[in-house]
Amino acid sequence: NIDGSLIHNQIGDWREVQQELPKRIHEWMPRLAAEGVAGADAIFACLGPALEIFSRYSSVEKPNGDVVTLREYLEKVWAAVSQEALNMVFTGGEVQGLEEDARLTAMWLWTLTAGATNNDIIEDDEEVDDEESSSGGKLTGGFTLEYDTARKIAQGLGANLDDLKSLVEVKGDKARLLPVIERTSKLFGSVGILQQPVRRKKKDVQLSLFTENTETEVESKFEIPELKVEQTGKTVLDRLHQAMLLFSTGRTEALKRFLVEDGAGKDDRFWKLAQSLTSLYPKETDERRWVEAVQTYKKSLGF
Repeated sequence: NIDGSLIHNQIGDWREVQQELPKRIHEWMPRLAAEGVAGADAIFACLGPALEIFSRYSSVEKPNGDVVTLREYLEKVWAAVSQEALNMVFTGGEVQGLEEDARLTAMWLWTLTAGATNNDIIEDDEEVDDEESSSGGKLTGGFTLEYDTARKIAQGLGANLDDLKSLVEVKGDKARLLPVIERTSKLFGSVGILQQPVRRKKKDVQLSLFTENTETEVESKFEIPELKVEQTGKTVLDRLHQAMLLFSTGRTEALKRFLVEDGAGKDDRFWKLAQSLTSLYPKETDERRWVEAVQTYKKSLGF
């Protein structure tokens, strides 16, 4: 028998540890998925098996002799889990060729599936509604994570939240994946979402048969002016969001032109991303309804 202390006192090779880590994560993620464990729960469930690799050694060293810290190793764990999760969401290598904004969106939504019902997410949105946005208006939903979790996810995908401000808003210790409707000005140039006061008559029936009390009630609603796609989005996610917004505002003819003449629908990645996000967006959200609707045009338009 080999004394366990001898094993514990060994020096680990950083390159070998990095090679073994994704293999271990690859073994565990399907098992967790089969048990219904996903999202953040799956991430934390993978920490134990991942730490077993690191804890075999008294220390792990790089080729130059530098000691690898536990913090640095955990960053690699997040990266391995993120990559494996994306491989599960985008089957058959579909993740290849998608830009970092699409990968981050998919991983963000996948993380929220852990132990969070649709009501949990809606409650998150309502809490955020009461906060002021950086532009001075009210926030209108989205998908919120702890900032540190969001940062680790982005880092694991090789992205930086600071470079994705048109997709993610950071406030304090929270990070919010913006709802598609808040990306309108980004996706359609100077056109933005206008919250206009709308006046309507409110009638109250009185006891008298001959009088009627009519009050003017003011309510606010979102109105989107005519959307014109002056240019298609730079990324697949941007183009999908443009299509979703065109549908949501009843611009069906513009949507068809966008998919066919402007070529957005001729990219296979567009439809693969739409299919994947359909399974990731929570039910009863606008995004889920819109992306499902966009997909209904696929066959009718000959894609």
